[in-house]
Amino acid sequence: MLLAESSIQLVPDGTLLIHLVVVGLMVFVLNKTLLRPINRILSEREKQIQQGISEAQKLSEAREGKIQQYTEALRDARSVGYRLLEKERAEAISEKEAKVRSFKNEIGERVAVEVQATHNQREQVKKELEAQASSLSAEITLQILRSAGPRDR
Repeated sequence: MLLAESSIQLVPDGTLLIHLVVVGLMVFVLNKTLLRPINRILSEREKQIQQGISEAQKLSEAREGKIQQYTEALRDARSVGYRLLEKERAEAISEKEAKVRSFKNEIGERVAVEVQATHNQREQVKKELEAQASSLSAEITLQILRSAGPRDR
């Protein structure tokens, strides 16, 4: 029996009700003074974090859009540059061909003039040679006649 008297009794009595009221009052007071402000701060932080994430996503999308615009503008600029280079190259080739054609025509004209001048010189030399041959033949004939004339006499 001694054992039973020294053991703890677990029988509810009136203090249990007081303890429950005190715990309820403490929960109410803690909720009003500590938990609600902490929950409010935590919800505001969560809202700010969500806003920051949303803003970061918008900035990321804007960045991607600008990168795409930049890439397209760069591609367009390169395309325009290549077209300009091709146009300049075509114009340069055309100009070169025109100069070559002009030079060939000029050389052809010069050659024709020189050929004509050579032909004229040949004709003039031919006439001079014919005149000299005629003159020499007359002289030779005259000398032959002179030299043959006294011998026959």
